[in-house]
Amino acid sequence: MTKRNGGYCNLCGRSQSEVNILMQGINGYICDGCINQAYQMLNEIVPNTDIKNKKKFSLSKNELPNPKEIKNFLDQYVIGQEAAKRYLSVSVYNHYKRLLQKKDTNDVEIEKSNIIMVGSTGTGKTLLAKTIARFLKVPFAIVDATVLTEAGYVGEDIESILSRLLQVADYKVEEAERGIVFIDEIDKIARKGDNPSITRDVSGEGVQQGLLKLLEGSVVNVPPQGGRKHPEQKYIAVDTKNILFICGGAFDGIEKKIAQRLNTQVVGYAAAENYKKINTGNLLQYIAPQDLKSFGLIPEIIGRLPILTYLEPLDRNALRNILTEPKNSIIKQYMKMFAMDNIQLNIDEATLEYIVDKAIEFKLGARGLRSITEDIMIDAMFELPGTGQKTLHIDLDYAKEKIEKSESKHSVA
Repeated sequence: MTKRNGGYCNLCGRSQSEVNILMQGINGYICDGCINQAYQMLNEIVPNTDIKNKKKFSLSKNELPNPKEIKNFLDQYVIGQEAAKRYLSVSVYNHYKRLLQKKDTNDVEIEKSNIIMVGSTGTGKTLLAKTIARFLKVPFAIVDATVLTEAGYVGEDIESILSRLLQVADYKVEEAERGIVFIDEIDKIARKGDNPSITRDVSGEGVQQGLLKLLEGSVVNVPPQGGRKHPEQKYIAVDTKNILFICGGAFDGIEKKIAQRLNTQVVGYAAAENYKKINTGNLLQYIAPQDLKSFGLIPEIIGRLPILTYLEPLDRNALRNILTEPKNSIIKQYMKMFAMDNIQLNIDEATLEYIVDKAIEFKLGARGLRSITEDIMIDAMFELPGTGQKTLHIDLDYAKEKIEKSESKHSVA
């Protein structure tokens, strides 16, 4: 009920004439200003209170996407990487089926299959994770392994991984226990040598040991807001039995481990024949669990990541397609940004080829494309808004000029 005449807000004291609406309760009134302020405070105290912005995590058998549908969605945003997309699609599909599985003590229980993706920087590991998160109807969290340390040391505890998942699920434990977690930079927690450490490796082997219980499935006490544990803190118990873990890492230098295992040193005629069959330009396709062990992952954690796949290095054609083909391609993003200032962006084909050539030279993968394009566009993005100019044409000479200016600046620095 609203009060149209007379009365004062019991919280701020303003009269009906000073506010738009004055709502009447049993023993008093509250104005629209105090209601709005209370709503904003509630959003700050309890994350994701805004009902309109909440993502619904409902799942029914009729809505179950098959692996081909999942892969087709990934194809719209990620160029190439057919093997990784197939493995990822099947893993997520099987995770859905596990969630829909009827609980019967006499029936076969489907075990979860955690997955690990290996690929050099800029090949699309994190992009795959972010893209599939848009498609899913289960909570999905992306965490970085580089900040994790063994319990009791400076850094984040292992349980902070589940804190992120709880936040995505609006602190609904039942939904969080059906979610998927992508652990990025998993290679950064590799132990320093192939032999067990005789001293504490608090950000390497110690973290791997802590991850075992999460990957396998156990009830973990999680601090609601993340951060450090302390005895008087209230915890949320989360069962990780049905949480699917996807790990990704560059594993820089693992090709040497693969080459040693494949014995690419040619000795004798038979070895020479086998060597001819090996594609030395892409040794990652031959990756095996023992290579991960040689790199520094402990056998226990490798056993809990049964599905191993790789991402192929990006060749020239792939880099060229990444620039313009995906729905969220780099060039389309810049066109969108300029269009918001009523500026039409045109880029010559020769300029696109030049950007690709520079990315190959810098060996930074798809991320190199973004940084190079940014160097070309930065001056225009600074100067043109507000000038009334309607078009921007980027030709080869303009691109070379901006890149040379950027390189000279970096060389002086």
